[in-house]
Amino acid sequence: MKLSFWGILLASLYPILLQAQDNYEIQVYASQTVGKDTTMVELHSNYSFIGNTAGAGVVSTNHMDRETIETTHGFTPWLEVGFYIFNDFADMGRTNYVGSHLRPRVMAPVSWHWPVGVSISLEGGFVKDGYDPDIWTLEIRPIIDKQLGPVYLALNPVVDLTFKGADAGRGAIFAPDLKFSYQIGKVWAPGIEYYGSWGPFRHFDPMAVQQHQLAIAVDADFDPRWEFNAGYVFGLTPSIDRSIFKMIIGRRFGGKKHVTHNMAAIR
Repeated sequence: MKLSFWGILLASLYPILLQAQDNYEIQVYASQTVGKDTTMVELHSNYSFIGNTAGAGVVSTNHMDRETIETTHGFTPWLEVGFYIFNDFADMGRTNYVGSHLRPRVMAPVSWHWPVGVSISLEGGFVKDGYDPDIWTLEIRPIIDKQLGPVYLALNPVVDLTFKGADAGRGAIFAPDLKFSYQIGKVWAPGIEYYGSWGPFRHFDPMAVQQHQLAIAVDADFDPRWEFNAGYVFGLTPSIDRSIFKMIIGRRFGGKKHVTHNMAAIR
């Protein structure tokens, strides 16, 4: 029996299509750090209405609730360090600690008077085998943003490296994130967020294997001590969860109060 070209292609890609699992933090970073002597505690809640089935050595993400606790402390006006605890609540009563990451970040000081906000984040750590195809990873995240009146723009041209897992040996992977929002009044800033993973720089993956997500989201600035972001995330390719509701709630402690027209402009 002969198989068509497309049948052979899909069969060969099928294990890869099931690999993507990482939706523990869905956020486009702003350039500003939390500030000296300030501690930010955040809860990232991401629920997959439609996820991927189990396969390629990882669990199903269908109806998975990912709860990530992030604690970030500012040591100087331009240096912060964050620590993540990843957890999930999934089908069949599974409740598990999934892994942890450490994330130092430095920012170009405001005193430099650059025309755009600039910082760089390095996030490294592990997730338990069976919850993500990539176990030990490092994320290099340059961050560029700009507030233009009511319009806020952010670009995170992320580079992902894997030291243990499915992507080990593939080289640096390009995973850009983008954000656009528009301030309405003093509180609300609705917008659009894009999250991608295109594959190694030397040769991008086929489109069916790439990860592309688009979120309709809103930031709310009720109080400078608080952070709030929520939205609905559409998975545009088979290798990523197709339907996710995300929410971020954060609270600052200590330090000085920040003033901003868009809560997305500070973390």
